[in-house]
Amino acid sequence: MRVSIIGAGAWGTTLALLLAEKGQTVTLWVYEKELAGQIQEFRENKTFLPGVQLPESIEAVHSEEQTKNADIFFFSIPTQFLRSTAQRFKNIIRPGSSVVSAGKGIEINSLKLPLAILADELKTTSLAALSGPNLSAEIAKGLPAASVVASATTEVAKTVQTALMLERFRVYINADPLGVQLGGALKNVIAIAAGIADGLELGNNAKAGLMIRGIAEITRLGAAMGADPKTFSGLSGMGDLITTCGSKLSRNHCVGEQLARGKKLSEILAGMKDVAEGVPTAKAALALGRKYQVELPVTKEVCQVLYEGKKPFQSITDLMARSATNE
Repeated sequence: MRVSIIGAGAWGTTLALLLAEKGQTVTLWVYEKELAGQIQEFRENKTFLPGVQLPESIEAVHSEEQTKNADIFFFSIPTQFLRSTAQRFKNIIRPGSSVVSAGKGIEINSLKLPLAILADELKTTSLAALSGPNLSAEIAKGLPAASVVASATTEVAKTVQTALMLERFRVYINADPLGVQLGGALKNVIAIAAGIADGLELGNNAKAGLMIRGIAEITRLGAAMGADPKTFSGLSGMGDLITTCGSKLSRNHCVGEQLARGKKLSEILAGMKDVAEGVPTAKAALALGRKYQVELPVTKEVCQVLYEGKKPFQSITDLMARSATNE
């Protein structure tokens, strides 16, 4: 297959590696013209995935036109920039091409998930979402991982599964793209809370409690929006949550940890190369909770820490002091 990756952050570059390993012809579209030239010349993405050699079969480009003959397009773009990026490819992507969202977030202004944004902007209806516990740094080193691809059309999901499936990268199919996207987006918010717990050195019991109550509120919101509750016990729900809440490689966990240690959000974000999707997603998730009348206590506290200057320890205290209820 001919595959184009739109976005050369850590995950987009890692996807290019996986697809090249499978033997696909890969074009990696890079937003920054200078970075595209560096990747092509030195066979390394020194900005977002340093220390990893890229095979010659990956062509790094800056021109949208050079991506146009692909059978599958993977969009690995931060959600708040996905719409403007997709508009650049409106006349590039053919109606029959498969398009995969590899990002995890919710657009703040519209409260839309990535597949809805892509459906708005592109001519194709062959859409799928890729999600799961996939830390780029581990996969790029050759470590094994599993992922899930979800589509309303089984044929599209199977096409993506075939393109990506490797001995070290196992891909499952799911028929609930809404649930898969919600799990991938909302776990980033819970990961910020887990990072706060670690930064405050509250121990494993506290973090486990946050994670379980986090997946409970993710499931409540997902069910209210029409997703299958079972999806949130899978790779894109609990699987991704475990990884993102527990790993020092997680950008969202890192944000929470630094907030707990007294750093300002603006300072934290200024020091990051990649986007911590949980920061804008927290605000969008809280708005969705209001829209669907679903209580999201962990998300609410994360928003208050991020945007209202609430002290992290006070947020933990307030969560613990909530009225007694059933599990």
